[in-house]
Amino acid sequence: MTKVRITSGDYCFIAELLEEEAPKTCEAFKKMLPLKSEMIHVRWSGEGVWIPYGDLRLGLDYENHTSHPSKGEMLLYPGGISEMEIILAYGRCCFSSMHGQLSGNHFLTIKEGLDDLYDFGRKILYEGAQPIEITVVES
Repeated sequence: MTKVRITSGDYCFIAELLEEEAPKTCEAFKKMLPLKSEMIHVRWSGEGVWIPYGDLRLGLDYENHTSHPSKGEMLLYPGGISEMEIILAYGRCCFSSMHGQLSGNHFLTIKEGLDDLYDFGRKILYEGAQPIEITVVES
């Protein structure tokens, strides 16, 4: 089981990749690591933050996909009617875009630091984009 560390400022979360449920998505995501970017607040989906990737495509199809991620669940939308993106739910979330409801591959779940996730999401909502780094936790 691969674990990753998600850090942004004073916030640190430990998550597990769902390699059995979404093997192709996890493999593609691991190739993106270490990931350094900024998270911004979602526009249509509710209590979530995201990293937009525009026209980038990883050649993924749907696996373990959902439109309703729970708090601490991260989805990768492979692109299609909307841009490719990674979205992280910090509360109530229904994944959608200007084109309507979307479904993304649930490939990662936060296991440690979940109690701070709501505050992290609100920080992004009220203060704007926040830097984020995702790295593999060495065992």
